[in-house]
Amino acid sequence: MKFTILIILSLLLLGCATPVSHTNIALSTYDKDTEYGIEKRDDGFGVTVYYSRYQFIPESDAVATACKSQLTAIAWEHSDKIGKEIQPMNEQRIRISMGRNGFSGITSCQADAVVKWK
Repeated sequence: MKFTILIILSLLLLGCATPVSHTNIALSTYDKDTEYGIEKRDDGFGVTVYYSRYQFIPESDAVATACKSQLTAIAWEHSDKIGKEIQPMNEQRIRISMGRNGFSGITSCQADAVVKWK
């Protein structure tokens, strides 16, 4: 009996995975699927995005693409708000971490990038 409970608890824990956080900044709501944070730097700013959505059939690539797209859009919106131009972002420099909760069907992504002023 104890062995069965141990196996069930182990399976419950294995069914949940959250993305690794790269920063400790507070996040604000951007839309129903996205939260973001901006961290000021001398040469630009850092952007962190947490993106999650329900998927019946897991498609991590689609969530990763949407997450990177949101990060880029938020960076450009922030630079427009400040009134300064930014350098084009290299997609290779965006740090990304994925996670999925198998019970709720939520696939999530956390992305982080440094954006530099022109």
